[in-house]
Amino acid sequence: MALSDEKLKKYMKRLMMSRLRILVNNGFYGLLLMHMIFSIDESCDTAATSGKRIYFGPEFLENLSDPEIDFVMMHEILHVALQHCFRGTALDHDLFNVACDIVVNSNILKSNGMDLSTITLEKYGEAMHLAPDGSEGYEHTAEEVYEMLLSRKPYDKNAMAGLDGVPGKNPPDSKSKPSSMWDDHSRWEAVDEDGRLSDEWVQRTIRAAEAISIRDPSNQRDSLPLFAVRLLGQLRNPQTDWRTILDDFIQEEIVDYSFTPPDRRFEDSGFFLPDFNDKDEEVRDVLFMIDASGSMSDDMVTAAFSEIKGAIDQYDGKLMGWLGFFDAGIVEPKPFESVESLKVIRPRGGGGTDFQVIFKYVKEFMQDRLPVSIIILTDGYAPFPKEQEAMGIPVLWLLNNDTVEPPWGKVARIVVD
Repeated sequence: MALSDEKLKKYMKRLMMSRLRILVNNGFYGLLLMHMIFSIDESCDTAATSGKRIYFGPEFLENLSDPEIDFVMMHEILHVALQHCFRGTALDHDLFNVACDIVVNSNILKSNGMDLSTITLEKYGEAMHLAPDGSEGYEHTAEEVYEMLLSRKPYDKNAMAGLDGVPGKNPPDSKSKPSSMWDDHSRWEAVDEDGRLSDEWVQRTIRAAEAISIRDPSNQRDSLPLFAVRLLGQLRNPQTDWRTILDDFIQEEIVDYSFTPPDRRFEDSGFFLPDFNDKDEEVRDVLFMIDASGSMSDDMVTAAFSEIKGAIDQYDGKLMGWLGFFDAGIVEPKPFESVESLKVIRPRGGGGTDFQVIFKYVKEFMQDRLPVSIIILTDGYAPFPKEQEAMGIPVLWLLNNDTVEPPWGKVARIVVD
């Protein structure tokens, strides 16, 4: 029997009011929820997310109090922000689901001052939040908790869904379902085949964390989950003085300049820049390419992206160009004019590195508007192309080690901890 319009409006109003409460009381989660579509779905027994929508079964929603709805909403959005929907495809499905729930619930608990009532549903009990070793789930990734659970074989999958993530502990009410069983993870599968949705959520999470971090730090209601604090910290410390590098590297568009005399910084180089009288420069048409091959760890890619973000921040909105990723192939570079407009679309292959694909792409697809410079952020572990393939465009190799020496182009280095 289909739901009446009146019922649908009632349920949607409850979800909208929940999002509003979360915006006021838990701003980070509320900002993330602004990107989600809410659906009342009679085929959903409880609650679920696909990475684009949050689904509620009408009967499940009907039986939740307002604080319980808030918890479920935060639970579902954290699965997306933590990329759980896009990971673990090669792992034991049920066990990985349990691990993800432990991590999510513990993060919510931590950001709510460790108040167990915030992760408790009356009909399902206290949500599991402890890893098998007794530590809080927020201290680990889902994969780390998964390995802990896996090491306890043989295991009972039903028992694994106990109140606190410890096998064998079941809800006190034997008629109640285990605490993880209300969260339906079945809609995670095949939701992000090209990686675009995952990358969009990385940027949404970063922006939400940054927005909350500039608020009054004494406002404990806006405390960030620890994973967001770590993410924000990783992206806040570029090591490169980009004004020095770009001032010394590329042709600038100067507000007021004179070609007499020339800039003495490039007296002995192939570059000829005008001397300038006004430092209100604008740098355009820089092509940044990040190596996302198998030899580049997630930390290395994050550090590379941090450098680009740092360059934009240092130029205060006056650095514009394109950002792309490559391994043995290339993802089409996307234009940017600010941090907010960065489109991070990372290749999913993680294969070998081929620098030639960058210059081939520029030659074939960017002839109408060639980059004034190409900055390649990489570990450098690949054969270097011949210099003539750059077609005279200045190239800067930004390397994350001290061992690789490119045979041509300029070189700068960053260190990845």
